[in-house]
Amino acid sequence: MFGEVMGIYARIILQFLLELYVFYVLVMFRFNRAPRFWARLFGGLAGVAAIAFGTSFFYYYYGDTVFGRIAVYLLLFAVTTLHAKLCFAEGYKTVLFGCSLAYAAQNLVYKLFLIFYCSGEYFLIFEGWEDNFSLYYRLVYYAFFIAAAAATYFLLIRRLIRRLPDCYIDFKMMAISVLVLVVTVILCSVEDVHFAEFAGERDNMFTDPDIFILRQTGNIFSVVCCAAVILLISQTLVERDLQREVEYLQYAVRQGEKQYEISKDTIDLINIKCHDIKYKVNALLAQGTGITSEALADLTGSISIYDTRVSTGNKILDVLFTEKSLYCEQNGITFSCMADGARLSFMDDGDLYCLFGNIIDNALEAVGAVPDKERRVINISVKAKNDLVMVQEENYFEGELEFKDGLPRTIKQDKNYHGFGTRSIRMIVNKYDGALTLSATGGIFHLNIIFCPQNRNVVTE
Repeated sequence: MFGEVMGIYARIILQFLLELYVFYVLVMFRFNRAPRFWARLFGGLAGVAAIAFGTSFFYYYYGDTVFGRIAVYLLLFAVTTLHAKLCFAEGYKTVLFGCSLAYAAQNLVYKLFLIFYCSGEYFLIFEGWEDNFSLYYRLVYYAFFIAAAAATYFLLIRRLIRRLPDCYIDFKMMAISVLVLVVTVILCSVEDVHFAEFAGERDNMFTDPDIFILRQTGNIFSVVCCAAVILLISQTLVERDLQREVEYLQYAVRQGEKQYEISKDTIDLINIKCHDIKYKVNALLAQGTGITSEALADLTGSISIYDTRVSTGNKILDVLFTEKSLYCEQNGITFSCMADGARLSFMDDGDLYCLFGNIIDNALEAVGAVPDKERRVINISVKAKNDLVMVQEENYFEGELEFKDGLPRTIKQDKNYHGFGTRSIRMIVNKYDGALTLSATGGIFHLNIIFCPQNRNVVTE
């Protein structure tokens, strides 16, 4: 018995897990990794292997029944999904969605191979393999799996995975994920159990033309279902992207209104300062006694606001940082900037303005609520180290911050717009294959972004 269980473990369970994890990697390699990722990965693999070995005993007794097969594959899917959640700093729905997509792709490739293999057995293509059938079968199987997995990735999966980490998984997407699981598990289990009774001397070997046609019809139907589900997921993501574009346009309108108010305040401040300077100069001229040191100091203080021009080596950042620094001067906020803007030349102007505009606006909103004027401080730095470009921002804040899916949760009622700023930051960072981390400790909010421009075939100077 133990030898048979070990055979099931090695031939069925481990092979299934290996194929499933290949697609897990293809689907989720862009997900944000959890702390101590490698320890979680290998420790979790050991746990999955142990549970899978126990599952082999259940398979030994009940694997010939439909409900037994369904229970085994559902358990293995659930365990591997928990392992994926342990390894990635994404929400449960996002991880489940990714795992379901991977499971559908794995079943798609498996059923494609069965179509090929059953045809080969029926038309006696493998007749000359008798002496080394097991060896040739494995070589053909793995070659087919590699080719089919690569084709599935480039034709179906690749265009989806970039949007998965940033995608808000709503009820519709969750329903699709459940559909994937139900279709793949039930169809595969029912077909394997019932057609095993009609197989010849080897599994999936059918000499009766009626049985062969039925088996191939089931295989083709499974392929169509899996492909349809993947395409449905793709269409759902496209719809979600369109919805996000509408949200972004609405958000941009609100930001434009807010930017107008800031610019208006800045112009008003400049007009006031100009009026003060004009008044003081006229007063000095009226006295006819020359300019005293006290009067000169007073005049210097009045025009000190014009010393806030920021030079970073990037025109977009120069304009943005200068305007924000004027606003900070007016509102009693210390704005500190040490930025090598030339290092960000690989970014589009619109993305660059939106990225830093959102970063600074979020910081301004946070420090604006700090009652202690000494703690109304915003620090921004952009620097290069080796081939990396690092963006760092720090500011004080009041209260407590809660994080969900790596982003701070807004406490405002208008969550659609107030939560979009940080989501927009992450979308832009991911667009340029960067890494974003956000944290809050000791009343200080930390934002860190790392870009590797060389990965985009751009050389910074």
